Amino acid sequence: MQITKDTLISEILKIKPDAAPILMRYGMGCLGCPSAQMESLEQAAMVHGIDLEKLLEELNK
Repeated sequence: MQITKDTLISEILKIKPDAAPILMRYGMGCLGCPSAQMESLEQAAMVHGIDLEKLLEELNK
């Protein structure tokens, strides 16, 4: 499954468990918080000031 800007953080962690260290490297340290369950990758990137395209590229390698 391709990870997109609309994929929820919780879905990313289910389909690609090794994504946690990648997300944490980008500054997303609260992967288990309630908002991560309902937040899209795009929303999280915006909140954390992350380059979404670079993150998507790394997550989909």
